[in-house]
Amino acid sequence: MTPAGTILGEDGLARPPWAATDPLLREYYDTEWGMPVRDERGLYERISLEGFQAGLSWATILRKREAFRAALLDFDPEKVAHFGEADVERLMLDAGIVRNRLKIRAAITNANATLALRADGGLVDFVWSFQPDSTPEPATVADLATQSAESIALSKALRKKGFAFVGPTTMYALMEAIGMIDTHLVDSHRRGSSGIWM
Repeated sequence: MTPAGTILGEDGLARPPWAATDPLLREYYDTEWGMPVRDERGLYERISLEGFQAGLSWATILRKREAFRAALLDFDPEKVAHFGEADVERLMLDAGIVRNRLKIRAAITNANATLALRADGGLVDFVWSFQPDSTPEPATVADLATQSAESIALSKALRKKGFAFVGPTTMYALMEAIGMIDTHLVDSHRRGSSGIWM
């Protein structure tokens, strides 16, 4: 482990402990986490997965991601918005996903809210309007926050627009995952890779 809290991999690259050992998490960290997501479907997917993750490990969600994509029709909000109670029951029987009725209903609710936001500029512009003026510069894992003024404001704003399972901590995780903030540890090989925070 380096002094800043990252772990040097066999490839010589520094990663945070959560992404240092599990091959699936390492691949996600190296190629996707913290990179800008600026398309509606992609952002709806991330909001949905962050909601399903509440109370669970991110590794669990990543392992089920392809099953989620199949069950939720590749996270197409126009298709998911038409899901009814029969679909909820079908999804509750799908062992490949997280079978939580409230979270499944939230994914449907959020698909409808995503469509409604199109009349107001769209989900992408709405979410990205909460990007802060600066990004954290965590040197160690202990320096990492779990929410911010912006994630609290985004959570409140999304709830007003009809979204569910979008609490401040969940929205902070979203902001990290889609590159709105750069919480890569300062000596991580991924720090600054989003192109947003140089």
